[in-house]
Amino acid sequence: MDFTLPESAEAVRRGVGAICSRYDLDYWQRCEADKRWPEEVWEELAKGGWLGLAVPEEFGGGGQGLLELAVATETLAASGAAGGSAFTYVLTPGFGALTLDRHGSPEQRAALLPKLATGEVETCFALTEPDAGSNSLAITTSARRDGADYVVNGQKIWITGVQRATWMLLVTRTVPAAEARPRTHGLTVLLVNVPEAVAAGQLSYRPIPKLGANTTPSNTVFLDDLRVPAANVVGRPDEGAAVLWDILNPERVLLAASALGGAEVALRVAVDYARQREVFGRPIGANQAIAFPLAQVKAKIELARLMLHKAAWSFDRRLPCGTEANIAKLTASQAAWEAADAAFQTHGGMAYSLEYPVARLLADARIGKVAPVTEELLLNYLATQVLGLPRSF
Repeated sequence: MDFTLPESAEAVRRGVGAICSRYDLDYWQRCEADKRWPEEVWEELAKGGWLGLAVPEEFGGGGQGLLELAVATETLAASGAAGGSAFTYVLTPGFGALTLDRHGSPEQRAALLPKLATGEVETCFALTEPDAGSNSLAITTSARRDGADYVVNGQKIWITGVQRATWMLLVTRTVPAAEARPRTHGLTVLLVNVPEAVAAGQLSYRPIPKLGANTTPSNTVFLDDLRVPAANVVGRPDEGAAVLWDILNPERVLLAASALGGAEVALRVAVDYARQREVFGRPIGANQAIAFPLAQVKAKIELARLMLHKAAWSFDRRLPCGTEANIAKLTASQAAWEAADAAFQTHGGMAYSLEYPVARLLADARIGKVAPVTEELLLNYLATQVLGLPRSF
């Protein structure tokens, strides 16, 4: 067994790290406070070719995979961006490039992959619905074939990045859930041109005020007789479940990577403060009540990273990776929350001051325990699908 990262991943760590070193914690604090996309970082990542890591070389990309994307995401998060950085690599390199490279038609790949590699085109992903929640197979957004088009009606919620996206990967029901046999049948993934749909009055959105990760707005999306060319189906009609799993597993891996980076930031902030802050004549880090929780966090970060790398490595080799991706997401999110909580406790009352980044780190870490899938559902998957325990429903 070889636990060393390949040189391709190490090169990503160095390249992305060099860019991120120019943007400190204060920069990310300002982006969050101003609810502003980190445009400067995005432009540098695009110029350096770091957004096209997963795009094949024939389309102008780096020809790498999910492992390199995960390393890039963690590096960006650990530089100070923390959990909000996930959207930089999830929305376009993850949802867009990875999905279209694996499931796009030749025409879709040729038209979009070169532009995804440069950041000229951005993507978002629309699955979650108000009534379905985490039960993705119960979505009701319908796509009805009408000549050369599909006509789509429905509503989506918590759709991040619509404002910047050129294309949306939209998950629809072409067979109602009640009629689908098996339940995964009848899902169809469509590519929607967002600016065109908005201009036609067929797609609208409303931002959702939220606690954190405000560098990218999340939205409720409304679809009213939206017309999508049948040529824009990603994968095959009614068989979108295969596409969906190849979206959700990388999403969990990249969000796990972002969580680990956020955990590293929180741990670094806490350790620096514990070294410098003196009470009763000695640094507070000398107290085991402070030191031990931080040491525990470090151990959990390293353990979660091992599973993260295994999940990404498995995906890149087209091996089953659902269990690994779920474990990586579960343990990384727990490590991030414990790191942020320990940083808060280490700072004491000063953690409430927005002069310090702890409040932002805490808000970023907390979302990972419920999104994009709740911790309870991850545990339920492990209980029923891995351990073979009876289903509760």
